[in-house]
Amino acid sequence: MDQTPIVSLASGQPLIDIDGTAFIQFALFLLVYVIANKLLFKPYLALRERRKAGIDGARAEAERMTATADAKLADYEKQLKIARDRANEEGRKVRLEAAAHEKDATDKARAFAQKATEEAQTKMRSETEAARAQLLPQADALAKQIASKLLGREVA
Repeated sequence: MDQTPIVSLASGQPLIDIDGTAFIQFALFLLVYVIANKLLFKPYLALRERRKAGIDGARAEAERMTATADAKLADYEKQLKIARDRANEEGRKVRLEAAAHEKDATDKARAFAQKATEEAQTKMRSETEAARAQLLPQADALAKQIASKLLGREVA
């Protein structure tokens, strides 16, 4: 029986000739596959897996740190709000105390001024009465003296 080529050219020569060397080529392919798998593919895949695990670990660590930072920020903002509220309350108390002190000081000053005004008016009335009492008896004599000087003659 003649070997019949699977594919032949127009010239009659076979393009692919299947013979015993195909098994040797297949055995060499398997040998190269086993060696490449052991020396190249497995180390490369293990490296990729370690790298992926490292990236995932770093991502998880970053997420954990972000969550921690967010929690700390929320706590800080809460404490800041409490401090602001406390400061506002203290400021309100100080303003109320200052207003009460201002009212008290104003009332005292007003009372002192009223008392001083009344004392001054009382003193002025008494001095006016004293001056009037002192000058009233002399008023007739002074009036005659002024009239005499103005008229140039003696007034009776």
